[in-house]
Amino acid sequence: MRYLKLFFLACMLTGSLVAAAQDDLSQYSRESFIRKGDTLRYRLLLPANYDSHKKYPLIVFLHGAGERGTDNNAQLLHGGAMFVRDTIRANYPAFVVFPQCPPDQTWAPMKFVRDSTGKVIQADFPLDGDPTPPTALLNQLLDSLLAGGKVDTKRVYIGGLSLGGMGTFYEITKRPNIFAAAFPICGAGNVAAADRFAKKVPVWIFHGGDDNVVPVEASRAYDAKLKALGAEEKYTEYPGVGHNSWDNMFVEPGVMPWLFQHRKK
Repeated sequence: MRYLKLFFLACMLTGSLVAAAQDDLSQYSRESFIRKGDTLRYRLLLPANYDSHKKYPLIVFLHGAGERGTDNNAQLLHGGAMFVRDTIRANYPAFVVFPQCPPDQTWAPMKFVRDSTGKVIQADFPLDGDPTPPTALLNQLLDSLLAGGKVDTKRVYIGGLSLGGMGTFYEITKRPNIFAAAFPICGAGNVAAADRFAKKVPVWIFHGGDDNVVPVEASRAYDAKLKALGAEEKYTEYPGVGHNSWDNMFVEPGVMPWLFQHRKK
C-alpha cells in the first residue's frame, strides 16, 4: 500500500485553477465556525429559492489533501461545481457545506507503518480517542446546524474524496445515527468496524481501478465486508481510472436521486 508518499503530493493546487472556477462558485457564502479560539472555515450553499419557513436536507462534502489550507476557497475545486448545476439545485434543494481542513491535518485519525525506506506499507484508522481537531469542530458545527431548526435532521448526507473519503468513513462509523446516506470516493478506513454503520447508513462507494495513491483494495474491502453484513450499499469501480475517480462520480447518473431517497427512520 502506497498511501501517503504520493497521497500528500497529489492534487497540489495553483491559485489559477481555483480562480478559473470562482465565477461558478460565487453562490457559496464564506463562513467560519469558531469555538474556544479554534476556527473551521467553510463554504455554504443555500437551497435554491430558499424559504426560511421550510426545512431542507444537508449535504456535507469533505475535500482531499490537496485542498487543505486557510483560504476558504480551495475546498470547492473538486465538487463545488456539481452542487450549483441548475438541474441539481432545482431538483434537489439542500444546504451544502464544504468545510476546509487546515494544512497538515486530516479528517480522520491515521497511523502509518513504514518500511526501512520510509514507504507506507500499512495504514490504520483508529477509532479510539478524540477525533482530529478539524473533525471535532465539524461535529460541533453539525450539531449547531441540526439544532438550528432549518435542517431536516432525517436527511443529512456526507461524502468526500480521498482524504475526505477517509473522513466520510470515519464520520459514519463514529456517528451513524446522524447520517441518512454517504458517498465516499477513493477513500479508506477501518473496515473491521463497518458493522457500526452497516445497518444504519446506506453507502455508495466509488474508486478508480488504477488508483496509485489510495489503493482500490481499500474500497473493495469495504464492499466485501458490507455485502457480508447485509448492508444497503453500492460499489462503483472505474476500470483504468486513477486517483481522480471523483471526476467520474460527479457525472454519475443517479447519484442525487439515490442520495435523496434515503432518510433516517
